[in-house]
Amino acid sequence: MGASAHLATRSARPAEVERRWLVVDAEGQVLGRLATRVASLLRGKHKVLFTPHVDTGDFVIVVNAEKVRLTGRKREQKTYYRHSGWPGGLRSVTADKVLRGPHPDRVVRAAVRGMLPKNALGRKMLSKLKVYAGPDHPHAAQKPEELSLG
Repeated sequence: MGASAHLATRSARPAEVERRWLVVDAEGQVLGRLATRVASLLRGKHKVLFTPHVDTGDFVIVVNAEKVRLTGRKREQKTYYRHSGWPGGLRSVTADKVLRGPHPDRVVRAAVRGMLPKNALGRKMLSKLKVYAGPDHPHAAQKPEELSLG
């Protein structure tokens, strides 16, 4: 038995997770690269106590979502689909239309959502994501820290 025989792998418990509030500015950031970093923060993979089956992540506020960058011709070619559940109810809209429309924050939210686990835990993590089209957010009371991804 070596010296490390008494060290056991430790799982985080939901009660002992410390959550910080982080602000990320999406202006000029490439959508996919921004989304991978944000998804990682929401999961808690940057923490020592990361546990796959426990939500150990932080709250992330993304501002200036309307100024996110898409590479290549994705602005015209990337398509978002939704279905009403009725026959013939499939609707599609390009990324450009979403970014110019009333809810440009949905592009960032959809990109991050696709990178989170597809289960109840992933949905819980997504609820910690706050996306705003402009530079202002209503979370000043949480004293969020500015995080640069550049």
